[in-house]
Amino acid sequence: MKNVRKLTEGAILIAAFTVLLLLTIYVPVIGVVVNLFLPLPFILFAAKNELKSIIVFVIVSLLISFITGTIFALPLTLAYGLTGAVMGYLLQKNKNRTTILISGSLVFLVNLVIQYIVTSAFFHFNIIDEMLKTIHDSLDMSSKMFTNMGQQQESKKVLDQFEKGIDQIKTLVPSLFVISSFIVVFFIQLLSLPILKRFGIKVENWKPMREISLPRSLLWYYLLAMLGNLLFHPETGTYLYNALQNLTYILQMFMVFQGLTFIFYFFYKRGSQKSFPILISVFTILIPLFLYIIGILGIIDLGFGLKGRSDKKK
Repeated sequence: MKNVRKLTEGAILIAAFTVLLLLTIYVPVIGVVVNLFLPLPFILFAAKNELKSIIVFVIVSLLISFITGTIFALPLTLAYGLTGAVMGYLLQKNKNRTTILISGSLVFLVNLVIQYIVTSAFFHFNIIDEMLKTIHDSLDMSSKMFTNMGQQQESKKVLDQFEKGIDQIKTLVPSLFVISSFIVVFFIQLLSLPILKRFGIKVENWKPMREISLPRSLLWYYLLAMLGNLLFHPETGTYLYNALQNLTYILQMFMVFQGLTFIFYFFYKRGSQKSFPILISVFTILIPLFLYIIGILGIIDLGFGLKGRSDKKK
């Protein structure tokens, strides 16, 4: 009886996944949102079943996705299916949300990197190069328009700035992979976990943003990365240059996150409306100046323990 129930539940969840997968592939507009729900059937199944059954569920879903969505559906199933299976299994083991977020992000990142390598090596298609080529083509068109309008000097200045930006994107590809993986899995959690509660799966609530504090060791890593840039002055394009740039960039994002936690703490202590820190968070994402200010605030908070000092004063 138990096996029959498990088979029935598995079949229903695979059918639900297939519908979501087809919507993602064939209806691009809706698929942008729907793809974030692809791991949900895997999370639901993995949260209630043993490891052997989870592995069988993933294999069957791969076969079904190949039949219904062709070979192009397999990368999606691998990335979102394995991520969902790991998240669900960790939920079954009563792990906290932070552990689930980090583990899910690492699984998604590994899938992302492997698929990037495979498409580049075997299909001779590099999505990063194609994207940068499109940007180059747009810049060339804009440059010609400026030249025809008699603003050749201004065109050259703008073009040089954009070229530097494109070179920076090439350097930061590893960081962009890491950050995008964390963002995707964060939204998967955000959308999926409330639904899981409806199915009777125990889900730990997030800590309030104001109570989160990153390890102080991250500050030392950040300072060491900055010091490495100052001492070694690595040449652009070298392995050391790329490594230091990516490390610095990721750690900067951690400092910004820590700064935002202090903003939420500050407004909470003053009894202000919740909309204020949310607005500041949005401005931080959209406006570079805010990004630097909040990052500096995060460094000060980690280094001097601003939250702890405020509590002691009270």
